[in-house]
Parts: sequence; structure tokens; C-alpha cells
Amino acid sequence: MRKRVSETGTEAEKGDGDRQFVTALYRGLEILKAFRPADKAGLGNSELAERTGLPNSTVSRLTFTLLKSGYLVYDEGTGRYRMGLPVLSLGYACLAGMQVRETAQVYMQKLADDCGDGVLVALGGRDDMAVTYIAAARSEGVISLQLNVGSRISLARSAMGRAYIAGTHEAERAEILDRIRDRYEGDKLTEVLRGIEDAQDQIARKGFYANFGDWQRDVHAVSVPYRSPQPDTPMLAFNLGGYAFSLTRDRLENELGPKLVDLSRMVSRTGY
Repeated sequence: MRKRVSETGTEAEKGDGDRQFVTALYRGLEILKAFRPADKAGLGNSELAERTGLPNSTVSRLTFTLLKSGYLVYDEGTGRYRMGLPVLSLGYACLAGMQVRETAQVYMQKLADDCGDGVLVALGGRDDMAVTYIAAARSEGVISLQLNVGSRISLARSAMGRAYIAGTHEAERAEILDRIRDRYEGDKLTEVLRGIEDAQDQIARKGFYANFGDWQRDVHAVSVPYRSPQPDTPMLAFNLGGYAFSLTRDRLENELGPKLVDLSRMVSRTGY
């Protein structure tokens, strides 16, 4: 369970003491961000409180407000909330503003088709302490990773997340590492920090990072940080992954990793 917001000082850090910072708005957005694609049955107030670290009474007021404004819908039979259609319109508005997504999709699909074996190629960006997919392309195959646009994976443990951390500016990297130290302890913290350091080293030497089972035991992946030539495009990362039985270490490091680097360069040459 996450620490309560009042205990962590997260809101103060986000606002940085600025009187312009609207805490109520920030908390409402945290409620919406707590929902995940797998939450098909919805979430109750207690689950939202656990995920956000907000007090139950605060969550109740926020869900009531979001319900009245249409951003949440309520199932009286289960006592759970689901996201309303206005949230979807915000998501599409965001994706429509990222031209790199449409440009990259063509190259991503070609790479996925060339790889075969149910490979998934994705493009994603940071969402708090997760990475959210903004584009995905998969090859034909009996089995492939069940991740799509909107899926969120770990920033600290996934190949895509670690590539993002390795490629971002020093100030953001330091902020992320501080938050990782707050979330993990002991051997787990040591393991995560070692993995992030390994990602920086691999990207410096090879241009890509290979992750073998650190995110999920049976999943192998390679990832490349992507910084667009367009100053208004956020830092992103490309990822190519699949199940370990079809993506061997040798294939990832000697064939697919370099191909993902080439894909990133091709997208960059388009100006996006």
C-alpha cells in the first residue's frame, strides 16, 4: 500500500510551494490515473484510497465530483466506479497531438512483421512511476504479450522504463532515482538500481538495453530511448519484446536490438 499523500509530501513537491498549484485538481487527476486497463470490474473507494495514498474521506468527495461531471460512472450493483467517456476524449486528444506516434507506427509494424513469433513493438512515455504505451504493433503469432495502447508497465523494472531513465536529463533521472529509493528497500532496491545502471551502460556501448526477465520472468525485451527533434515532444522509448522461448538472448542482442536502434534513427530522420 502506498504511503498517505500527507505523509510523503508528494503534493508539496509537485507544487514546489507555488500558490498557483491547485491541490484539489491534482488529487482528482490522481484518482483518474489510478485506473488500469485490467480494472474491467471497476474500483471502489477503498481501492482508490489504497492506490493513491489519499484518505478515504477525500477519495469519497473526489469520486462524487468526478461522477457528477461524467468522468466516472458508478455501478450500483457492485459499488464500483469505472471511467466515463470524457476521459477517452482526453486520451485521444493527447495522442492526436503526438505526430511521432503516427510516423513511428509504420516502421514499428514493419519491424514486428519482419520479426514474427508474436513479437510486440511499442512506443511509450513516462506516466509518474510507470511507462504508458502510446503506440503498439504486433506480428502474427500464436502467443504475444497482451499489451496495447494505454497499458502501463513499471518504470523501474521494465526494459522500456530503464531505457527511458537512461536517456532522460540528469535532473529528471535524479528525481526518479529518489522516488525509487522511497519505494524499494534492501536487496530489491539494490537489484533495481543495478538494473538501471546496467541499462545506462548498455545504451552507452550498444545503443540499446536488453532485459532478460527482470520485469516478468518469462519475458525478454530490448529498448531504446527516443528524444524527438521536435522540442514539444516528450521523452519517449521504443521497446521490442516477447516471450523468452522465442526471443533468445543471442537473437535479441545480435539481431533485434540493432534493428530497434535503426528504427529509432529512421523515425528521428523524419523530423518527429
